[in-house]
Amino acid sequence: MKILGIDPGLRITGFGVIEAVGQRLEYVASGCIRSPDGELAVRLKSIVEGLREVIETYRPEQTAIEQVFVNVNPKSTLLLGQARGAAICAVILQDLPVAEYTALQVKQAVVGNGHAHKEQVQDMVKRLLALQGDPQADAADALACAICHAHGGQGLGKLSTAGFKMKNGRLVR
Repeated sequence: MKILGIDPGLRITGFGVIEAVGQRLEYVASGCIRSPDGELAVRLKSIVEGLREVIETYRPEQTAIEQVFVNVNPKSTLLLGQARGAAICAVILQDLPVAEYTALQVKQAVVGNGHAHKEQVQDMVKRLLALQGDPQADAADALACAICHAHGGQGLGKLSTAGFKMKNGRLVR
């Protein structure tokens, strides 16, 4: 099963494609879609077109995308949400299912700590996919999202979490 992971961003949208073969994960591709400066509509269009090209090239069967976190700056949060919406539209227009994960869930699944630093996520992605070098930060986050999806099936939404709560990035009673 090929999984496309997406780390949405208005300036840089990271993508990563992995293939789950039994319990083994294999790296397929990763990279970044860079939006041009200028009008918002043009920037969003570049995200949609870039992801369409990735989907047509690698033919993933499922998609995992990181959920937007609330930023200190409301304008930045709104712009990030619009980039995320463009990414979801690009995926839906290609008839792919979309699973959504919080940054906490992704870090927990990949590093074992929901409050891990970016460098820790990059290092674990490199190890889990047996990469020769460090992936670029946004691509690593996208690969981590795909890994989270592969490890968790459909994420916490499919697991019984009754009686549990999140504490320090972990599911506890």
